[in-house]
Amino acid sequence: MGTLAAPESAKPTVLRVAAFSGSLRKDSWHAGLIRAAEELCEFIPGLIIDHVDISNLPMANPDLETDGGDGFPPEVEAFRARVLAADCFLFASPEYNYSVTASLKNALDWASRGSVKCWADKAAAIVCAGYDFNGGRGSLHLRQIGIYLDIHFINKPELHVRMYDDPPSFDADGNLTDAKNRERLKKVLLSLQAFALRLQPKQA
Repeated sequence: MGTLAAPESAKPTVLRVAAFSGSLRKDSWHAGLIRAAEELCEFIPGLIIDHVDISNLPMANPDLETDGGDGFPPEVEAFRARVLAADCFLFASPEYNYSVTASLKNALDWASRGSVKCWADKAAAIVCAGYDFNGGRGSLHLRQIGIYLDIHFINKPELHVRMYDDPPSFDADGNLTDAKNRERLKKVLLSLQAFALRLQPKQA
């Protein structure tokens, strides 16, 4: 009688997280949050961060579109392709005037144009750092924008890093050094991963 071979263990689904910093500043804390997420994903099987630079995007302008609204400048085409290829999103953005930054809003607008809606039906998380409300009002506005784009944000946990903490949570180069906030960021990533997997199409 032949022996039964042990079933091969299923490989974990690998999710690509497109991450966007709403701050273009060289030593941005928000770019630092994304770098920390990249480091933490080394210890989270099945999660990969793709840090998408939005600094080279032209301002959204229908006059730059071709092919009946489905053709875009090369930088925008490349950006849209990375958004479309992602399984979920991580937004790290400061609060500007109770809202998101102009650079992030511009990126959101470009990937919403045309017949292919790049953001739709994917999970997302928001992390931020700031003073006063620690970026909370900007995060709320981003959630409102996401309603129309059909982005599905996780609700918990949240990460709003307080910039007046002593000792500071970031070093002079914008790197997240505070152990407690790094652990909170890891929990955000795990929640994003779990929610994104729930939204994955079921196999027939």
